[in-house]
Amino acid sequence: MDLPRSFVIREGDLRILNPFDAGKLATLGRALKLAPGTSILDLCSGKGELLCTWARDHGVVGTGVDISTAFTAAARQRATELGVAEQVRFVHGDAASYVPDEPVDVAACVGAAWIGDGVAGTLEILARWLRPGGLALIGEPYWRIDPPDQATVEGCDATSRDDFQGLPGLVALFGEQGWDLVEMVLADQDSWDRYAAAHWLNLRRWLDDNPDDPLADELRQELTDDPLRHVRYRREYLGWGVFALSQR
Repeated sequence: MDLPRSFVIREGDLRILNPFDAGKLATLGRALKLAPGTSILDLCSGKGELLCTWARDHGVVGTGVDISTAFTAAARQRATELGVAEQVRFVHGDAASYVPDEPVDVAACVGAAWIGDGVAGTLEILARWLRPGGLALIGEPYWRIDPPDQATVEGCDATSRDDFQGLPGLVALFGEQGWDLVEMVLADQDSWDRYAAAHWLNLRRWLDDNPDDPLADELRQELTDDPLRHVRYRREYLGWGVFALSQR
């Protein structure tokens, strides 16, 4: 059970594996007014930057679960680097089926709603593990601008325009599922650029070092195609944010 190797190559030494930057992640932590000892379950925790920096800055405790062995190892290393290894732990496993020891104050799935086949199913997973009055955090794309054609939809890594909502539609969906939106921090075009462009540099350096690797042709094509796809489609049409929700 692991992610394909291309994911590890593409993310390289990035610590935040979505279109947030460190400032936005810190803003979200402050906005949530996290008290010391707040317990967090982070499903699809990636390299653990959310848990590790919030443990350092706010004194939270918690567990991250991710299917990638490489990302889990990086998260454990990050916890050690920041001196929070006694506060947070990272588990290699299937986030959708993970069962924590006890309910938590905050249950998060930031940018991986496929674990529940979409927003509604992912919120159901998060709700299972929340204490009464707890918060769910979900990171999700949305249409900034309605895509005019199928080429734009596919350029934003979707198969149908129905794969994503507009921002009002996404907020309405939260309400339809029985949740109040109580906070949000949105990515912007600059943070999209930083995330996307970091991939290109990681791919370029890896290709220079591994020209004969079996993945080289595939990743060479990605490096050729992705910059134009990003500037033509993704940065213009696709938004992304993390939304804090409380059950009604």
